[in-house]
Amino acid sequence: MSLPILTAVTDSEVEAGLVSAFDRRDLGVTVVRRCVDLPDLLAAATTGAARAALLSADLRRLDRDALTRLAMAGIAVVGLIAPGDEDADRRLRQLGVAAVIPADATAEVVAGAVVEASRALASHAAAPANWPAAASSYSEPLLGFGQLAPAGAGTDGLGLGEAGGGRVIAVWGPAGAPGRTTIALCLAAEIAALGTSTLLVDADSYGGAIGQLVGLLEEAPGLAAAARSANQGLLDVPRLALLCRDLGEGLRVLPGISRPSRWPELRPASIETVLSMARRLASYVVVDCGFCLEADEELSFDTAAPRRNGATLAVLEAADIVLAVASAEPVGLVRFVRGLADLRETVPAADPLVVVNRLRASVVGGDPAREVSRAILRHTGTEPVALVPYDLAGLDAAQVAGQLLRDIAPTSPARLAIRDLATRLAGRPGAARRRRGGFRRQSR
Repeated sequence: MSLPILTAVTDSEVEAGLVSAFDRRDLGVTVVRRCVDLPDLLAAATTGAARAALLSADLRRLDRDALTRLAMAGIAVVGLIAPGDEDADRRLRQLGVAAVIPADATAEVVAGAVVEASRALASHAAAPANWPAAASSYSEPLLGFGQLAPAGAGTDGLGLGEAGGGRVIAVWGPAGAPGRTTIALCLAAEIAALGTSTLLVDADSYGGAIGQLVGLLEEAPGLAAAARSANQGLLDVPRLALLCRDLGEGLRVLPGISRPSRWPELRPASIETVLSMARRLASYVVVDCGFCLEADEELSFDTAAPRRNGATLAVLEAADIVLAVASAEPVGLVRFVRGLADLRETVPAADPLVVVNRLRASVVGGDPAREVSRAILRHTGTEPVALVPYDLAGLDAAQVAGQLLRDIAPTSPARLAIRDLATRLAGRPGAARRRRGGFRRQSR
């Protein structure tokens, strides 16, 4: 039985020649629709009439978001490029196209590539939406038509021998501003102080503040620009490095969006690519997430729609470590217990580590560390891995100066607690491997 495919080839002569060859000979593929542009291709993909698509590299508005929608519809993609066009070849591979072949290839070669791409996508059917991002990380030849862009293996001396090298630490907290941005900023600074290259990413889709906290008051392209480049298949490690701000001593910052209205620029598939490149740029990537975990727009639309919380969910799913931040007062603790249950339900693989912030006796009484730890253990089944005292004076001084807490108040009790956490996470080989040991936990 022939594989039904769609075509969207800008060179009409090449397309006509391939369609004619497929009709004359049994090459295992049948063209069910010749699409005139990308919207026509996306519309045809939703009908379920095809299993693969053959498209040109210069197809207008072709980006990662479009390829993700095709993958969600179960459509494997094979790209055609002009012979010798290395830029087009690189762009398609960075977008995650399964196979890229020259337009002057024989019909047999093209048909074989389409069939193999369809089989490869079928093997990833359990998570089709992640296919483009996953395909771009392959480092071995696929389908026999060349080699995809390498993922950049490399190690950093911490036992991190996996593709991409770096580890992603997501810092999340429920509604009510428990201080996740403060924890993310201070943690990244302390990991960098250990002599490990660190990248701090502001991925809060409700309006990031990290740029201002480190004195970057001007509009900076940051994460939004990186996401746009990723969506167009143009993001690589050097480009990502240029978009980061170097704070010195091994710490880089990728600022977030300055206005909440810009959240549509942070597409989940693009964020996944940014994180993949960030792993190659730094040994540790600390990401400040948004608070909301709702599936939002997906609840109201039958077709693919932008998801405001998609960036947060993408970060949490990609993270090697998830730190869940609680604020140590009655209202904050109740919000945290409910939010942690939502986090565990929404991202089952997250296995979050609990960090209690703003610990103080004035709202807890008695021994605040003991009382809060007991409450967290009782209601969540998990003991906190860090208890951060509330040093209002030190934090205010750092914020006013636009500098790091470690530099403004090196003896701050909050700074010392976060430094201890950073040492436990990154101070020795394997300390940060969430799924291979990690912190010892106690449960009821």
